[in-house]
Amino acid sequence: MGILDALLTVLTPGNLMAAASGVCLGIIWGALPGLSTTMAMGLLIGLSAGMPQEIAICFMLGVYTGSVFGGAISAVLINIPGTPDAVPTMIEGHQLARKGEGGRALGMAIASSFVGGTIGIVMLVLFIPLILTFALHFRSWEMFWLAVIGIMVSGSMSAGSMPLKGWIAGWIGMLVALVGLDSIHAIPRFTFGSMALFDGISYVAILIGLFGMAEILRTLPASNAPAIPDKVGKIIPSVSMLKKFIPASIRSGVIGTTIGAIPGAGANVASFLAYDIGRRRAKPEEKARWGKGSYEAIVCAETANNANIGGSMLPTLALGIPGNAPAAALLAALTLKNVVVGPTIEIDHPGLIYFIYAALFVANMMMYLAAFALIAPCVKLFSLPRGILMPLIIPVCVIGAFSVKLSMFDVWIMFGAGVAGWILSIFRFPVAPIVLGVILAPLADENLRRALLLFKDKEIGFVLSQTIGTVLMLFVLVVIGEGIIRGVRSARAGS
Repeated sequence: MGILDALLTVLTPGNLMAAASGVCLGIIWGALPGLSTTMAMGLLIGLSAGMPQEIAICFMLGVYTGSVFGGAISAVLINIPGTPDAVPTMIEGHQLARKGEGGRALGMAIASSFVGGTIGIVMLVLFIPLILTFALHFRSWEMFWLAVIGIMVSGSMSAGSMPLKGWIAGWIGMLVALVGLDSIHAIPRFTFGSMALFDGISYVAILIGLFGMAEILRTLPASNAPAIPDKVGKIIPSVSMLKKFIPASIRSGVIGTTIGAIPGAGANVASFLAYDIGRRRAKPEEKARWGKGSYEAIVCAETANNANIGGSMLPTLALGIPGNAPAAALLAALTLKNVVVGPTIEIDHPGLIYFIYAALFVANMMMYLAAFALIAPCVKLFSLPRGILMPLIIPVCVIGAFSVKLSMFDVWIMFGAGVAGWILSIFRFPVAPIVLGVILAPLADENLRRALLLFKDKEIGFVLSQTIGTVLMLFVLVVIGEGIIRGVRSARAGS
């Protein structure tokens, strides 16, 4: 399947409807304060479980694309970012909304999101063949270290500068994933005699619990959202205004895609970095507007966080390492369809990668069209008090956890994960690394034991002669060393 055939397949009525539905749900979800992109991806996996493979991919990519933009709506209108990466947009956009220019600020956010998504897709198409060619040299030993790297970078997801909590969270996820029968000898591990645990713990239930139920427990006591304006004014920006910010768009798109390709660095990192670089590069007359309502700042932030989508697909598809937590949720959705991404994706699933390219492109187009249509309904929807909104999400969590295996045991796992996620958040442990641990643990476990069988009776020199594996091992040691140094500095600064 070539790229043109894949595009024609995506444009069939069923796939097109799935993409449109996903985009609309994603925009509405992202516009609701406190409901993150990762939470949307985690909860809506349950809906995709009963869909055919192609429709499920179109739907989940639509949710991903729509929810990343959706956070800008509440950020501009009510000064509450729907998603963490919309904070820079909130800083500038709400200032413009108070001046009566909220509609134009949203129009710039929509246009920038479309441009950013397009840049991310183009860079994905250009660079993934190079990464795949290199990745085909990865065998069991290399794949083990690759999975370990994915878990170790969870330190960068930690709040503040101390990576230890991120590492602990990542290894908790790995421990959870090892429950059940092992994949090589079918020996029970951590089952404690319970037959229900022989099949392992559903990663979908864990995802929904950590990013759905835990969020409900955290935000339900919060006060109601402030009132919103009845009208947002003119939305579509002028062509001259769009042309003015083309250089900032291209620069921020490259930044967003690059950050997305680094496992563990999410859209919030991309948007803040692009925002900061944009401020430094802005002309004096424009720099004076930053913090007071700058359209260029909105362009930088929104282009970067949407370009981050394509960037996050690079390590996810080529190496099997999620670029960020939403990509991990997408990886979980693909796993439900027995799709194993990684270096052999083109061999195991010919044409699938072109289909994903096309689905991303169509989802980006759908986002651009749906965003203009959904702004007014979103304004009314997220005005609901949180005391009403959050309890309505509980049935969605239950259905999502139950629908994968039709098992009440998974529902209880989901509730348990929600309480655990809530407790971890109290102690400022990041929960996103747990997702990486759950997803990557089976890859690390199976490949390590296969590599040990291959290296049986071999000398240490033979093991070290595996160049790629040795380089990856050294990289892990560097990550650990850098994390320890960063932690020591943080401890000294706090004392």
